[in-house]
Amino acid sequence: MRIAQIAPLYEAVPPKLYGGTERVVSYLTEALVDLGHDVTLFASGDSVTSARLEAAWPRALRLDPTIRDAMAPHMLLLERVRRMAHEFDVLHFHLDYLPFPLFTQLDTPFVTTLHGRLDLPELQPVFDTFADAPVISISDSQRQPLPQANWLNTIYHGLPDDLLTPRTDRKPEYLAFLGRICPEKRVDTAIRIAAQSGLPLKIAAKVDKVDMEYFKAEIEPLLSQAHVEFIGEINEAQKPEFLSGAKALLFPIDWSEPFGLVMIESMACGTPVVAFNRGSVPEVIDHGLTGYIVEDLQGAVAAVQRIDELSREKIRAQFERRFSAKTMAQNYVDGYMTLIEAARRPILRRVAAAG
Repeated sequence: MRIAQIAPLYEAVPPKLYGGTERVVSYLTEALVDLGHDVTLFASGDSVTSARLEAAWPRALRLDPTIRDAMAPHMLLLERVRRMAHEFDVLHFHLDYLPFPLFTQLDTPFVTTLHGRLDLPELQPVFDTFADAPVISISDSQRQPLPQANWLNTIYHGLPDDLLTPRTDRKPEYLAFLGRICPEKRVDTAIRIAAQSGLPLKIAAKVDKVDMEYFKAEIEPLLSQAHVEFIGEINEAQKPEFLSGAKALLFPIDWSEPFGLVMIESMACGTPVVAFNRGSVPEVIDHGLTGYIVEDLQGAVAAVQRIDELSREKIRAQFERRFSAKTMAQNYVDGYMTLIEAARRPILRRVAAAG
C-alpha cells in the first residue's frame, strides 16, 4: 500500500525533545515500513525516517527563530501533498481540521487523526460543515464533544517494543512527573501528592512559551521545596532511567486528556501510574494492574501507599499486549483498507451502469 503520512511542522519527526503528535507519527511511520508498506513522510527537513522523506520545510518551526507565521509553511505543506496526492492509495493527516476543505474535493482517500482537545465551541460549526470528513480518535472519551463527526475508529497510540524498557538495575525511590508544565497538567498537585506521601518528586518537563507566565507565577516558587527536583525537558534516551527509578508516575490532570502518551511510556518501563479519573485515563490504565485511577489528591496519596502491591513485570507485559507500535499500525492499515474500499464503490457502480 502506498501511504502518505502528513505531520505538523512544529517539531521534527521524531522530535528532538518534547512533542507528542510528531513522536506518534514517527512510531506509526516506522511500524508501517516494517509491515512492508511504501510510506512517504511529509514533515520538516530535519526529520529522520526509514520512509521516503518529503521535506515540506527545512527545519522544525519550534527550533527556527525566524518563523513568525507558522501557518505559511503549513499552507505550502498542504499544497505539496495536493500535487502529489495521485501517487498514493491513502493520505493520513495529523493536522487537525486543516485538510478538510481541500482534500474532500480529491479522489484520493484521506483520513485525519485528531490528536488534541475537541471541547472548544468553535469546533462545532467546523465539524457540522465537514460532516463527511473521516476522522480517527485516540480515545473514545475524546469523541464526546463532537458526536456529529465522521468517526472511522478509535486507535490508541503505541510505542516500539524496544524503545523504552525497564532498567532493572534502578531501585525505585521517588515519584515522577513527566511531560509539559501547564495549568491542566497540574504539576502543583503532583508536588502536594509527593509531600503528603513523604517521597521526593522529580519533574522532567518542558515549559512552552505560552505557559511561561504561569510557570513563573505558580510553579517556580514551589520548586524550592526540599522534596522537589526540577530536571527540565529530557529526551527519549533519558526516559528509561528516569521512569525506572520512579516508584510511580503521577498524572494528576485537570482536563479531559485525549490520550496521555506519558502513561504508556511509564508502563513500557514497568512503572505504575497514579492518574486522576479524567478523559482517556480509564481507557489507558488498568486499575489495580498498571496503576491506580483516583478521584482526588487524597485518593492519590492513598494509592501511592499501595504502589508496591503492583508487579512491574505485569505492567510491562500489559504494555506489550495493548500499546505496541505494531498493533497501532495494523489498526491503521485496517482503517485505510476501509477507506480505499469505500472510495472504489462509486467507481464500480458507475462502471456497472455504463456497461
